[in-house]
Amino acid sequence: MAPEERPVGVVFQNYLLFPHLSALENVAFGLRSRGVPKAEARTRAGNWLERVGLGEYRASRPKQLSGGQAQRVALARALATEPRLLLLDEPLAALDASTRLETRRELRRQLDGYDGVRLLVTHDPMEAIALAERLIVLESGRVSQTGTPQDISERPRSRYVADLVGVNLFRGRATGDEVLIGPAGRLVAPDTGRGEVFAVVHPHAVSLYRVPPAGTPRNVWEGTVESLDLEGERVRVRVGGVLPIVAEVTPGAVADLRLADGGPIWASVKATEVTVYPV
Repeated sequence: MAPEERPVGVVFQNYLLFPHLSALENVAFGLRSRGVPKAEARTRAGNWLERVGLGEYRASRPKQLSGGQAQRVALARALATEPRLLLLDEPLAALDASTRLETRRELRRQLDGYDGVRLLVTHDPMEAIALAERLIVLESGRVSQTGTPQDISERPRSRYVADLVGVNLFRGRATGDEVLIGPAGRLVAPDTGRGEVFAVVHPHAVSLYRVPPAGTPRNVWEGTVESLDLEGERVRVRVGGVLPIVAEVTPGAVADLRLADGGPIWASVKATEVTVYPV
């Protein structure tokens, strides 16, 4: 089939709206190119702008729109032709952080009402998890893991995937009630089985102390504060040592423990917070 006849819609990373056309004319363009009469194309384009909340901007040129508004015009243009396949090339990458969240919600709402196949390419794991029903993770040009967002978040199978979904991943040898990791690392967990396994610990399950914790927690080891990264209302603390791990704490805990000063730290993880599964 000739390209203009293929039932495919595309939303480009930089939207690629025609700068000399209004929002209405941009959306109508695909319909006109498929032979829809001008009056009908403009009516359908106007309906699509209403659907994406931009009815009042029908006469606006792209340079008069915000990034989020331009993204919605581009989406309306792609969907107006009722394509069987919708391709989205990093559709939110050009937006700033504050606009991206709102636009992602709007994009999700529009995609939920779309009956065709949609293929989204993104480097943002939150975007993929929020918008996709099934994920395909590529590493160095090869598929490393596929599955639902929940499957991949709960059971990553590579360090790259674990970093994408924000969890700690270890690979080691299970001996029944613990996992041996590297030359000296170990994690106690219930029913680990035996053989080569992955062990996952969510950063929010890691507790930090400046002195050895009281009681008898099963997983405790000493490390060193290596870095702090603020993410929203939480701080991710990278701890180096025999078992490097990332903890997620509040800004208040950072201040109370003086984590910004670096130095030695004790990490603790409950055995029940360790998820173990076969390699």
